[in-house]
Amino acid sequence: MKKIKMPDTYIIIFFVVVLAAILTHVVPVGKFHMQEVTYTTETGAEKTRNVPVPGSFKYELNENGEELIKGIKFFEPGGEVGFSNYIFEGVTSGDKWGTAVGIVAFILIVGGAFGIILKTGAVETGIYSMINKSKNSELLMIPLLFILFSLGGAVFGMGEEAIPFAMLIIPILVGMGYDSVTGILITYISTQIGFATSWMNPFSVAVAQGVSGIPVLSGAGYRIFIWCFFTTFGVIYTLWYAKKVKKNPESSIAYKTDEYFRNDFKMADAKDVEFRLGHKLVILVMILGMAWVVWGVVKEGYYLPEIATQFVIMGVLSGIIGVVFKLNSMTINDIATSFRKGAEDLVGAALVVGMAKGIVLILGGTSADTPTVLNTMLNSVANVLGSMPAAFSAWVMYIFQSLFNFFVVSGSGQAALTMPIMAPLSDLVGVTRQVAVLAFQLGDGFTNMIVPTSGILMAILGVAKIEWGIWAKYQIKFQLILFAFGSIFVLFGVFTNFS
Repeated sequence: MKKIKMPDTYIIIFFVVVLAAILTHVVPVGKFHMQEVTYTTETGAEKTRNVPVPGSFKYELNENGEELIKGIKFFEPGGEVGFSNYIFEGVTSGDKWGTAVGIVAFILIVGGAFGIILKTGAVETGIYSMINKSKNSELLMIPLLFILFSLGGAVFGMGEEAIPFAMLIIPILVGMGYDSVTGILITYISTQIGFATSWMNPFSVAVAQGVSGIPVLSGAGYRIFIWCFFTTFGVIYTLWYAKKVKKNPESSIAYKTDEYFRNDFKMADAKDVEFRLGHKLVILVMILGMAWVVWGVVKEGYYLPEIATQFVIMGVLSGIIGVVFKLNSMTINDIATSFRKGAEDLVGAALVVGMAKGIVLILGGTSADTPTVLNTMLNSVANVLGSMPAAFSAWVMYIFQSLFNFFVVSGSGQAALTMPIMAPLSDLVGVTRQVAVLAFQLGDGFTNMIVPTSGILMAILGVAKIEWGIWAKYQIKFQLILFAFGSIFVLFGVFTNFS
């Protein structure tokens, strides 16, 4: 029997866009009234956000006083969003601080910078040196890196920052006999486990608690326990998976696509390379550069523009070292051509980020005070939840937040949109607001690992050369395990009156 081939990521997104367009011709649009809420962060600083007023939802009406169904048009001139406009509008939406255009630029620039670094051959020769000296000590490196990345997700909401680390770590792991999926588990899955179970993430739990009217960073003890549980589970799973793939490389979903990295490794092998001073200097630039990135994110609040620039500096310095020490016979022109080649390798991933954002634009965007299909969906779920028993209601909140993350991937954005509705609703059904926030956290964070609308996930998959459809087929089992454990912790929070 012939195996069914998974459709290309672009095809999958296209059909999701078709479904979204059909919804706009069936579901009436509505909006909420907004109010400004002020809350105090863990540092004592006051922050304000515009959030929807619970119970204020109103359908938009047409000239006949009927609920307005605002079906998307096939083509829209003047910069408006139409069905056929979704790629351009998606790619150019947002700003340099986020999805989509900011992440698109970030992916291309960082990809170019790593193109220069890889051209020097320092990564390949470094792999050889590491393998010769490690003697299976990578089995200690894997859990250590997983825990560090999980802490990054929990402490400062690490997400986009995982992309350049994936560019560095994936080739190394493939060279050691593992696969790119192991690299994704270590660099991205770990950050989202930390993000989902955080007790102090300023971009998710702090915003969700602030707009829900409960003390920011309260309930930390239970959340730290949840973080320890899921991080331990993630480490055990990653070690089990890594050993399985190293024993049988062809069992990996990435076996064919990893040929891209294995070819580079074989080229290095053929040259019988020596880990020379120039290679060591490039590795030093990378280590110092990564330390600079982490320092900037944690201490100075650096984000996409600053991080991208830091990697440009790292790439150029590595290129200069490559030219001076004649690494891989590099010339000045090779700095430019390798930057271009590195960016070219990630053009596909960058386009996917914009296409995925187009899905949300087709549905009208994520603004609560603009008449959209998403607002109608949010209000409908709230009405259904109001009639459910406490434990079941909390569990359905968890399911809803998981599904809603498909449309609003931003943690702070989803918190600001859904929590002002879910928090007072939890009071009505006998669930504490702390449990409502927990349901949001777990639903938002875990599904970041699979939804194709996540620009970061699509960029990571682009780095690994893995199609989203293939990844989703592999990841769904992991998602079900996370969902089962997450459900237990949400229900336990209900039964223990977690507050």
